[in-house]
Amino acid sequence: MRLNRFAAALTCTALVSGQAVMADELRMSWWGGDSRHVATQAALQACGAKHGHRIKGEFTGFDGYLEKLTTQMAGGTEADILQVNWPWLPLFSRNGTGFADLRQFPALDLSQYTEDELASASMNGVVQGIPVSTTGRVFLFNTTTFEKAGVPLPKTWGELMAATPVIKEKLGQDTFTFNAVKETAQLLVTLVVVQKTGKDLVDPATNRVAWTSEELADGIGFLGRLVEIGAIKSQKEEASEGNVNLFEKPQWAAGKIAGSYEWDSTWSKYADPLQDGQVLKSVPMLRIDGAVTDGVYRKPSMLLAISKNSKHPEAAAQILNCLVNEPEGVLALDDSRGLPASKAAQALLQGKGDPNVAAANAIAMAASGPTISPFNEHPEVRGNFIDTLEEYAYGQIDALDAAQQIIDGTNDVLVEYD
Repeated sequence: MRLNRFAAALTCTALVSGQAVMADELRMSWWGGDSRHVATQAALQACGAKHGHRIKGEFTGFDGYLEKLTTQMAGGTEADILQVNWPWLPLFSRNGTGFADLRQFPALDLSQYTEDELASASMNGVVQGIPVSTTGRVFLFNTTTFEKAGVPLPKTWGELMAATPVIKEKLGQDTFTFNAVKETAQLLVTLVVVQKTGKDLVDPATNRVAWTSEELADGIGFLGRLVEIGAIKSQKEEASEGNVNLFEKPQWAAGKIAGSYEWDSTWSKYADPLQDGQVLKSVPMLRIDGAVTDGVYRKPSMLLAISKNSKHPEAAAQILNCLVNEPEGVLALDDSRGLPASKAAQALLQGKGDPNVAAANAIAMAASGPTISPFNEHPEVRGNFIDTLEEYAYGQIDALDAAQQIIDGTNDVLVEYD
């Protein structure tokens, strides 16, 4: 009987703005692990039955997905519904024409997302994807370390800098109040410059770096000062220790490194290794003196888009809406793609999941800052930024020259997308 009902549902029609949409054969592609594959297939079956469409899932691991999608997009053979990594937007849709404009589908309830969230998933002002979940960088501190030293958790960068010598005196010179290596160092410099200027790295109007070399040099110099006062380890020290991931360091587990700037969704990765008695807490954004914004680095963890070549875009919009906004899809997917950005999904999943992750996410979502360009995570842009900071750390280049090198390298990438 259940199979008969499902078969009947597949042949039924659905309504979009008063017009009947016949049952269609759709494809959806995504990457992930086994748990995401199982959850997504269950959601597609439930949403297909509800709206009367058949959906074929095409899923793989992350490795090779970009290459496959690139080939399909070039030939116009991509799936109707696509999971897309946020930094890939400029690769596929520099002018906002790579995917279907999601504002054109009445079946898709975009009111469940803030305008900032939609802007982060847009190119040239055109909404190119649904931000399935939104993640941001937040400050994590080991409260136990600060309590042992009799120092309150910092609320500003000035307070963290003032606390550093006190903590070192009371707990040892091998204790550090913060962590900043590789990508984290890059994003820390970015944070300081954004807080000071209110501008993202890339000016969307000109498609060039928005910062002056002096503004960026100030951010690089700030990183240097943290090393000088012993708040963070130098790049030389990190390299001599093998550039080990923070969550794998015994010093982190023991509270000898007392803070970092990490993705809200990675809470457990940093909390789980801590020794018994160590307590990790997320706190609101630390600001520099004179900050004009919190400078939060907030982005979609991934997007769901509709192919501009889909033969059944209205049906695809129905299924996409079901996946992100309706109980049949939301409950089946649960948190397999992170904490959902949709307000409707959040209400359906309220009370589920780790409250610490939810608290960190709430901080990231409440903080202020400009819309972040996907070009921040372009491999060449990020690589040049991190490599230049390493040259600065080794004294091979000063802050101003480092800033100009980063700006020039970034603009060399951006000009390719004019």
